[in-house]
Amino acid sequence: MNLSFLRRNKRYPFGILFFLFFLLSLSARSQFRDNINLPDHDNKFYHLGIALIYNVSHFQVESDPSFLQSDSVLSVNPENSGGFGLAGMHTFTLNRHLEFRIVFPQLMFSNKNLTYNVKYPKAGEKPLATKKVESILLGFPIQVKFLSDRINNFKVYMLGGINYQYDLASNATARKADDLVKLKPYDFSIEAGIGFQFFFPVFILSPELKISNGIMNSHSRDPNLIYSSNIDKLRSRMIVFSLIFEG
Repeated sequence: MNLSFLRRNKRYPFGILFFLFFLLSLSARSQFRDNINLPDHDNKFYHLGIALIYNVSHFQVESDPSFLQSDSVLSVNPENSGGFGLAGMHTFTLNRHLEFRIVFPQLMFSNKNLTYNVKYPKAGEKPLATKKVESILLGFPIQVKFLSDRINNFKVYMLGGINYQYDLASNATARKADDLVKLKPYDFSIEAGIGFQFFFPVFILSPELKISNGIMNSHSRDPNLIYSSNIDKLRSRMIVFSLIFEG
């Protein structure tokens, strides 16, 4: 992830940090109590959870060599846009500091907008044209979690893994749309993040912040389409914030 992504989303990280500090303050109060919530949780081999997801995403754009000779589109700029999702969490405990997690099903709604500066816009249209690329992503992330020691009712963890995604809204086979940006239906992503576990009497709440970078070219280039011919490669870039509830 580059720094420009964070600059374009200044309010997003600060809002998450404020929320995490709020949870930390609640956890700090509980540290003065003698009771340990869910004391047998670490002995479970398997536990189930559900995640509420918010994402901010954009495309990393690589122009086609023909773009320099193009007299119709002057520039293509990616824009960040938000989305939401829901996922099931299946976690297996390997030892006190290591867990294996399979996320399925995971369904995310995502928007990645592209703004084109058109040299010769059609009658009644503006020179800047924004194309909304909507995706419905069915994901299958596989992750490894590295956990700290438990401090009363609090833990910190880091995670890493891979994610296979299939876009249910893919338009790669569409034929009729001159203003279309075609996408392939599948993608692989590398993911890394950090999370915090707060142990409450009947459940565990885990705010989690994750970076997910696509490694495949999602663009299905069509030289006959004005908004597709100038682009060579599109790679997904996403920041994912999750609230995970586990029993």
